[in-house]
Amino acid sequence: MSLPFQSAVVLGAGLMGRLLAVTLARAGCKVALFEAGSADAEGAAARVAAAMLAPLAESAVAPVSVVRMGQHALGRWPELLASLAQPVFFQREGTLVLWHRQDAAEASRLARVLANTGAQVPELTPMQTLDAAAIATLEPSLGQRFAQGLFLPGEGQLDNRALLASLLATLQASANVSLHWQSPRAPADFSPGTPGQPDWVIDCRGLGAKPQWNALRGVRGEVIRVHAPDVTLQRPTRLVHPRYPLYIAPKPGNLFVIGATEIESDDMSPASVRSTLELLSAAYAVHSSFAEARIVEIAVQCRPTLPDNLPAIRQVQPRVLQVNGLYRHGFMIAPALLDATMELLAHGHAALARSFGMATSDNA
Repeated sequence: MSLPFQSAVVLGAGLMGRLLAVTLARAGCKVALFEAGSADAEGAAARVAAAMLAPLAESAVAPVSVVRMGQHALGRWPELLASLAQPVFFQREGTLVLWHRQDAAEASRLARVLANTGAQVPELTPMQTLDAAAIATLEPSLGQRFAQGLFLPGEGQLDNRALLASLLATLQASANVSLHWQSPRAPADFSPGTPGQPDWVIDCRGLGAKPQWNALRGVRGEVIRVHAPDVTLQRPTRLVHPRYPLYIAPKPGNLFVIGATEIESDDMSPASVRSTLELLSAAYAVHSSFAEARIVEIAVQCRPTLPDNLPAIRQVQPRVLQVNGLYRHGFMIAPALLDATMELLAHGHAALARSFGMATSDNA
């Protein structure tokens, strides 16, 4: 993609900031990336996420617009990953949804929601209803623990931390990129389009942008990483729960990400006993060998969220874009936001964003 400008500043080196910086640099743009934290993305919501790419499964809590973004991203991730400096774990083995007998009513409601989503987005691979034998065929280690389940073919996941590291290595290898760590900046620090200044400023700071976007709020999530060499799961497994969707996502090296609570709070204090017990109990209920797993990390992060829980791209002044509000869907929808943002920068309009039902201001 050719760009009608030569330089840009990207604020924030989380998932969106890194993706945009890499893509802009590849298009021949000189990019300066400013991050308040360090290169390891320790303060980014993307570092804590499970990085599941599950548009149909997420329709339990997300509207059709997000599902369409997720479906778009499933096709784009292999292309994006293939161009990076280091390999990143990626799979599309589908999503398994399970439930206990006492949650059968909630599971029936979920199945109706997913069927309705499938009718609205026919390009999704239809879900399949499973009995105990079919579950055991998909995941032999689960045996006959569950009598019923759902299988959502084609959904995927990737390794979030490997991706962040690979994006960093790609940026470090680019002659078009300058990296500025421990360097907090805001859009007001620049005068884009004037002599000696960048042509564009793109703000991807997540909750760091709250002073300039008052509607942003934090939604707290707690995630546990465990090492469980005695557990074998081939794909992300979700457990129907009366309060929030729980999942177990297998990663390379016998690591499993268990999450995620969802609390309307920007509190970043350590995880509560209640949340920890619920997450670990859910994992044990899926596979008893999690009892001997070792807890590697209990992490807390707040996802940047707008009032409608949807992402948005907005231009509040000439040559300044803000990309934010990825909520709990960051990895699932990031390629859609990337492509919509690049379209806006290249052509001055955001037809792709509008096709997703995404809020934009594209009066460039």
